[in-house]
Amino acid sequence: MLGGPWRNTIVVNVHVPSEEKSENSKDSFYEELEQVFNHFPKYHMKILLGDFNAKVEREKILKPTIGQESLHQDIIDNGVRLVNFAMSKNLVVKSTMFPHRNIHKYTSTSPDGKTHNQIDHISIDRRWQSSVLDV
Repeated sequence: MLGGPWRNTIVVNVHVPSEEKSENSKDSFYEELEQVFNHFPKYHMKILLGDFNAKVEREKILKPTIGQESLHQDIIDNGVRLVNFAMSKNLVVKSTMFPHRNIHKYTSTSPDGKTHNQIDHISIDRRWQSSVLDV
């Protein structure tokens, strides 16, 4: 938890198993994250950030949760898991809500230097989204 003006704020940094890991390892990760998340006081602002290894798409139905500024056209399993977790915990994925040039969206580059991905994300409580991080 943070102090000062950020008092009552909980920041959780995560590293989700990569896409090629087993379903069991990803299920275990999200089960543990949910248990941790459920122990936080409800009135605290929660910020969840890190390497989700998740590509999310620009699907209109998901716009309230992820916006429409994702680098990707398709969603992968880890992306589905991130979106489902965010929706279940009333979070919004802010990292895919702001319009930026693609060069500023990607957070990972393949070893060949040609493939760029946006797999690191920041999520916050939906109730705080308009007062925090909208810069």
